[in-house]
Amino acid sequence: MDESGVTTRKWEDLDTDILVKIFQTFDILELTSGIAHVCSAWRMACCDPLLWKTLDLSALESIFIRIPLEPYVYVHGKSDKNVTQVLKIALNLSRGSIQTLIFHFNLYLSDEQLTYIAERCPLVKRIVMPAWNRIKKTGICKAINMWPHLESMTMPSIANPPYLLEEISKNCKNFSKLKIMGPFDKLFASSLISYTPKLKVLSLRCSVVFKDALITILEELQDLEVLNISHCILIEASPLPLSKRVVKEIDPFILDKASRLREFLVCMNDSCVMCQRARSDEGLMRWYKYEEGLWKSDEARSLAL
Repeated sequence: MDESGVTTRKWEDLDTDILVKIFQTFDILELTSGIAHVCSAWRMACCDPLLWKTLDLSALESIFIRIPLEPYVYVHGKSDKNVTQVLKIALNLSRGSIQTLIFHFNLYLSDEQLTYIAERCPLVKRIVMPAWNRIKKTGICKAINMWPHLESMTMPSIANPPYLLEEISKNCKNFSKLKIMGPFDKLFASSLISYTPKLKVLSLRCSVVFKDALITILEELQDLEVLNISHCILIEASPLPLSKRVVKEIDPFILDKASRLREFLVCMNDSCVMCQRARSDEGLMRWYKYEEGLWKSDEARSLAL
């Protein structure tokens, strides 16, 4: 009660449910900025599972420079330290509740950081992966091994997909959705068929896709329901060595193969801005040039962010 005789309530006396609703309007940087240290009531609210179904770090990018040797990037020490600090606070507050992990494509996590995340997020069902550069094969396999509930992954371009898909096959029995932000060739298609034959949703949007790889998955991935090749550059390899040509439209043979799908999402329109951008970037999108958050879009709704 104040001097005027009016009863007032302190912030820490607010119901936990109300505090949680307020904190749900905060982004990850605000949630980890220290509000959990205000008082015990606020800390209890900050640990509520409703706040931690998704850990969205898509606003967090590494400060880095390109270098000519592996891992081809050098990440500033202070940048690494800041990322580690945010991770430690967030994962401590989340108490293992996180089911969706979203990273920026320009976040260069180390093996140690990825392992730290995987150990504290055993319930993850969906992950949007960071850049691969500093993550070794052993690091990603170790992480996948700790995510038995994984159902969906968005991955950047990868040079050697079989080992990753094999690890998913061994450990993630409910895996069914995949988005690949990079070239899709016959090796990738064969790996999907071998290791993820139950795949239901696949997005290859804004990437280079080889025609023989496309036909292979349409013929062999019998459980596939949704395929997105919007804004892709479709390449047909010629019998002649090193000879390739760009396919301008989907031919009837592919359309017939795709007719069994629930959704076959295609856009190869010269007037489409995204198609123009994909061609300008030669199928390896330079997302940093475009609108903030554009990379999160996807015509396959279950893979959009």
